[in-house]
Amino acid sequence: MSQALQLPIIDLSSTDRLSTANSIRQACLDHGFFYLVNHGVEEELRNEVFELSKKFFLLPLEGKMKLAVKKHSGYRGSYAEKFDTSSSAKGDSKESFIVGPLTENHLNQWPFEEELPSWRIAMEAYYKKVLSAGTKLISLIALALNLDEDFFQKLGAFNEHLSFMGLFHYPEPVDSSEEETHGASAHSDYGMITLLLTDGVPGLQFCREKSKEPQVWEDVPSVSGASIVNIGDMMERWTNCLFRSTMHRVVATGEERYSVAFFINPGKECMVECLESCCSESCPPRFPPIRSLHYLQERYRDVILVSPESHELFPQIESHT
Repeated sequence: MSQALQLPIIDLSSTDRLSTANSIRQACLDHGFFYLVNHGVEEELRNEVFELSKKFFLLPLEGKMKLAVKKHSGYRGSYAEKFDTSSSAKGDSKESFIVGPLTENHLNQWPFEEELPSWRIAMEAYYKKVLSAGTKLISLIALALNLDEDFFQKLGAFNEHLSFMGLFHYPEPVDSSEEETHGASAHSDYGMITLLLTDGVPGLQFCREKSKEPQVWEDVPSVSGASIVNIGDMMERWTNCLFRSTMHRVVATGEERYSVAFFINPGKECMVECLESCCSESCPPRFPPIRSLHYLQERYRDVILVSPESHELFPQIESHT
């Protein structure tokens, strides 16, 4: 069951920061999802990223597998993972390419320049632009939580952060015999927030009340030029479930689909614990404090990794276990 969804639209360029923060607060209380406009990523760059993404996924599988995921970067093929562990499906049909933090101590993989000229330049430019937008948005979220706007920066959320972007390709379904197969099975994101850009093809759905049965799924339509923002599980922990992360999935529509997601994850030493503005005697903290690194370790162990190359999605996390 699904129905159309009308999400709030947040203007990142607004000079009325308190009003914008209040709008974000309401959006997070009501939905956990909202649209973000005037985010600073130019249309030309957005189009280039989609064009280059398509060119990469059109490469022969043998060529893509030369860049199989290792050290938090590279290619994952279709059915390489499954987020919904209760499902009997063989895995998610999407294929993806992961770009990790753009730091000297993190070695990303890149397609050969002769095959895809300007690929790395465009992806790095997009990464930096969206990270900048996400940082500004996190400051507004701090205001929405009655905190200083630089609260999360002072907490160290952006010190050696583990943010990454994923290019996703959802092929047209070729086997309709397995009804449970999804492009991306039902899940919530693990980090602070996610900023998603789609090519306009439908398929994204979210479930507002993830703990209720039966689940009611609502379609999330794309808005031209806007990013779709959703709250992640770490933000839910920080806010003591005031802002709830939202279950979402990508269903097959019979059309090929592309998207680019940017996952803002705090630095590995950042402590995730209940904010003072989100607890009281009558509403004590629901979760114990935990370091960002350890939380990501715990959550990623829950994902069923179907193919061997998927096990290195977070190698810098796994290496500390």
